[in-house]
Amino acid sequence: MDIVGACRAFVNVSERGSFTLGAAAARMPQPVASRRIAALEKHLGGRLFDRSTRRATLTPFGRDMLASAKRLVQLADAMEHDAEQAKLTPVRIAVPDICSTRDLAHLDAEARRQGVHLDFHPAPPAERAELLRFQQVRAAIVEVPPGEGQWSVPLGLASAAAPRAGTVYVETLRVNRGDRSPRRRRIWIQPEDDVPHIRDRMMRIRDAVGLQPAQVAVATALTSAAAEVLGSADFLLAPPKQAEELGLHWRPIGEIRLVRSFDVFAGAGDEAERIRTRLHNAIARCLGAPTGDEDAGGGA
Repeated sequence: MDIVGACRAFVNVSERGSFTLGAAAARMPQPVASRRIAALEKHLGGRLFDRSTRRATLTPFGRDMLASAKRLVQLADAMEHDAEQAKLTPVRIAVPDICSTRDLAHLDAEARRQGVHLDFHPAPPAERAELLRFQQVRAAIVEVPPGEGQWSVPLGLASAAAPRAGTVYVETLRVNRGDRSPRRRRIWIQPEDDVPHIRDRMMRIRDAVGLQPAQVAVATALTSAAAEVLGSADFLLAPPKQAEELGLHWRPIGEIRLVRSFDVFAGAGDEAERIRTRLHNAIARCLGAPTGDEDAGGGA
């Protein structure tokens, strides 16, 4: 039985001396209030009201039970209030520092519509994992190996000038023997992609096609990497959406398919699953990942 609902009906009817008025105060139909009080009487083993009079008068047993019923209702009300307050407490979440203010604002707005309040902490990949590990955030969007994440973002090469071909092959950056130019075209890896399953595979392609070691480099910041690309014939390893935001031309890589793969992790409980399910598409848009049934492809 719903003992809290029954006690709520019991308390309100006793205070107003009427089943009709008490039911209205408890925000339930009068027949429901009557059934709940009857169930409570059966549960407790005694009559709470004297039904021989027109007014809802407490029996001696009812008077003895009233104080306990009031305490139970008050505790239930306090618990509901605490639950509502807890829902309003922001979830501090570490997010990629490449997410734009606009995208984070849209994610925050969608989260609020879903009853989730977020407090963003932008950080690079390794720092996001550390923040979660040391419980400085309640949740974090973390890069994971391809195929293990909820969101996948395809990576390619972005340049200031539009490449002639629809695909850029890394081997085309190889220096010819007759080329005496001191400037070698480079591929810049931004900090978000400074993770083994992206960085190391890119370095292996560099070595396999005969590029010089310095031609694939990890930038200290996205801003400096973008500046290098905007002022030269260099390339930035980036997803399509980010390339568009930077005013760069994006093409897939010919020799390899690389993806950023993300998942959300939380310190305890079902918080991570709650964020995944309620905010899946909003997070996808923030990360630049396809939404719905679109497929970003795997990391072959």
